[in-house]
Amino acid sequence: MKVPKRIETIIMNALQGGVVPRTGLGYIAVGREQEITTLLKDVEIVENGGATFRFVSGTYGSGKTFLLQTIKEYALSKGMVVADTDLSPNRSLIGSNNKKKGLATYRELMCNLSIKTSPMGGALGKILDLWLNEIWVNVAKNIGQGGIQGNALEEMVANTIYETILDMQEMVHGYDFANILVMYWKASRVNDAEIKAKTLRWLRGEYNTKTEAKHDLGVSNIINDDDWYEYIKLMSNFFVKIGYKGFIVVIDELINIYKCTSSITRNNNYEKILAMYNDTMQGKARYLGIIMGGTPQSIENLDRGLFSYEALKSRLESGRYGANNMINLMTPIIRIIPLSKEEIIVLLEKLAEIHADLYDYELKVKSEDIVDFIGEAVKEKEDITPRSIIRDFIEILNLSYQNYNFSIREIMDTFKYSNDKEDIEDIEE
Repeated sequence: MKVPKRIETIIMNALQGGVVPRTGLGYIAVGREQEITTLLKDVEIVENGGATFRFVSGTYGSGKTFLLQTIKEYALSKGMVVADTDLSPNRSLIGSNNKKKGLATYRELMCNLSIKTSPMGGALGKILDLWLNEIWVNVAKNIGQGGIQGNALEEMVANTIYETILDMQEMVHGYDFANILVMYWKASRVNDAEIKAKTLRWLRGEYNTKTEAKHDLGVSNIINDDDWYEYIKLMSNFFVKIGYKGFIVVIDELINIYKCTSSITRNNNYEKILAMYNDTMQGKARYLGIIMGGTPQSIENLDRGLFSYEALKSRLESGRYGANNMINLMTPIIRIIPLSKEEIIVLLEKLAEIHADLYDYELKVKSEDIVDFIGEAVKEKEDITPRSIIRDFIEILNLSYQNYNFSIREIMDTFKYSNDKEDIEDIEE
């Protein structure tokens, strides 16, 4: 399969920088068939009106982030809206002491809101504009040539908009949400860029006080640290009403909740996760899929992980027949293991081909060279973490391209493999 040059550049730049590419993962995907199949089934459930919640658990280097990004790409290709973010010291699911860390996560999700034609994020305004434009086009088609025009045409458009959002007003916070959508439409109608910007700011949770929102938009409420998830549910409902297949939310790096020194803060976050989990599992949400990623420690540690919160532990832990040597992906937690040596070899072969095509040279790396490289890199270790190996392999490819008189073997002989223990943020984290 021919890889576009733009995608090849993104892949190489990201991998050299030690991060997972945000696009083009299908060209370098290796292994993970069972995990991907399981998550794709969840996407189908969401598309059919259901709701799902999964935890993806993997050690650094196991392929967790790569898997999450792969599912994101698939969901986008299916016509879904996707939002993703990593938790951090400044972003969690709910804050404490007036620190709006949950709201910060919501804002980041809105910043990264993506659709198929805007896969890199920032798609909220585009989604609304496409919706309004489609309404005008459809109304115009329905009335035919020489039919209703002017105020009557505008009234028909308004009625279509109100019909779309009518039943949403019965949902929690739906009245304000619907009013903001109407304001956005009215601002679009008269090309009022300022009001459009303010409504988008409200939808992104960027108003800090109700007073400011009341002054700018006449609404009495704002999205806050406690209720941002209710707006995620509103959006999933709205997105489907305007033609998308569902809403997938990906939240990675649960380790940052595990690292909280305050047990109260941790438990508050775990209680928020429990509420979201119960909501989706009990059918209170529709067309919504939530995936959270973390290390086994951040999930199963009994002192500080999710399992330290008994209500979550009782829902997530394996039953009495669960066994470490048996695969069971039909549980709330998908546990992944590092790629095998054989899979790493296939991955490096793909990267070598992409590198040669990107820089337009004849590939001189042979399969035996990759096998030799893997042998030296792992130093007889069974578990392979891809990040350092990929980074070092791309360095060999760069050196080979720029020093064409040197053989791969000669370059490898001068190449000192380093397995940096401190570098824990793996390429396939």
